[in-house]
Amino acid sequence: QVQLVESGGGLVQAGGSLTLSCAASGSIFRILPMAWYRQAPGKQRDLVARITSGGSTNYADSVKGRFTISRITSKNIISLQMNSLKPEDTAVYYCAAESCRRVGVCSTDYWGQGTQVTVSS
Repeated sequence: QVQLVESGGGLVQAGGSLTLSCAASGSIFRILPMAWYRQAPGKQRDLVARITSGGSTNYADSVKGRFTISRITSKNIISLQMNSLKPEDTAVYYCAAESCRRVGVCSTDYWGQGTQVTVSS
């Protein structure tokens, strides 16, 4: 089994910064593609940022230029640096990891429990 544990959530004022972290543990012998999702009350869960095993990244349009996803080299540990936070960033943030059966064929099989991020105005 693979377990993901998020940390770093909290309450910040608009314009502030916060860093989330996520560590994967268990029977993992490869670097996994990993991602951050978020879900606001009453809304769907959306992709925020993703990082591949090779270090390539992509972001939701709503966070481009403000958020940065990164990985500890050669580890299934990622972080999300969030700057210039807005009240609309308030959500539960979930860490996710993918398993890949071959190159380019991956599925999101693992999820963390989530960490609350609240941005006050």
